[in-house]
Amino acid sequence: MDLEIYDETTPQVPDAKIKLIKGLLDYAAQTLGLAENTEMSVTLVNNERIQAINREYRNVDRATDVISFALEDDAEADLPLIMDDELRAEIPENLGDIFVSMDKVQEQADFLGHSTDRELGFLVVHGFLHLNGYDHMEPEDEAVMFPLQRKILDGYGLKK
Repeated sequence: MDLEIYDETTPQVPDAKIKLIKGLLDYAAQTLGLAENTEMSVTLVNNERIQAINREYRNVDRATDVISFALEDDAEADLPLIMDDELRAEIPENLGDIFVSMDKVQEQADFLGHSTDRELGFLVVHGFLHLNGYDHMEPEDEAVMFPLQRKILDGYGLKK
């Protein structure tokens, strides 16, 4: 997977956390069977920045832990009508963007009594699954998304 990670925090997020995000999202992409040329980004921010994003795009004026922006438009509609399958397979699919509040990662890890790696992993996978069309608004959707989320985290070794 082609993953771009942007760190807007001060101080910068340690390299070990960046490596965790990359490894975990590669593992998650393999679990879902995504094409290798799938693209997405993760931007690490503070509470102030994610609150501004939340206010602007969701009309909710408070900090949140993760926000996903899926590119849900039909990308195939923009492609030329005459295109063979080989050429179509070469065009990467861009899933979208995830914003994670590193302040919330620390706050929630402390509150829940687990590691910041586990909390960061949880939020990144949660956002990733939203980019891939999973949701938890209805009980039947939650019954699919949450076990898959746990399977990915546990499989990668982020149980606690």
